[in-house]
Amino acid sequence: MTERDSKRGGSASAEGRPSPAAVAVDVPEAVSVDIYDQVYHLRGVDPQHIERLAALVDEKMRAVAAHGSTVDSLRVAVLAALNIADELMALRSRYDSLAGSMGQTESSLRSRAGTLAGMLDEVLEDRRAG
Repeated sequence: MTERDSKRGGSASAEGRPSPAAVAVDVPEAVSVDIYDQVYHLRGVDPQHIERLAALVDEKMRAVAAHGSTVDSLRVAVLAALNIADELMALRSRYDSLAGSMGQTESSLRSRAGTLAGMLDEVLEDRRAG
């Protein structure tokens, strides 16, 4: 039984197969997070991931508030969301660029492998004939 199973009350049968209770391992758990001095009660299958996301949002909101003069939390949240969206778009663009580069590299490697295979076939033919 894994630590995850023991937390959820799952157990294994005598044959080592998980019992029906142990199969549902992705049960949402409650987690409370603090974002910009507001407590939110959320649910998810990975509370630590939710806490990391909340910390990121809190950090962005505080950075926006520190650089501006607004005290309106909705305005701070929208500006923080725009900053996060800008980062996301930049990362997507970088990913697309890298993925395209990898596709070109893969195509080039396949072409080179084909050329080398042809050369090897020629050498082997010459040895058989000679």
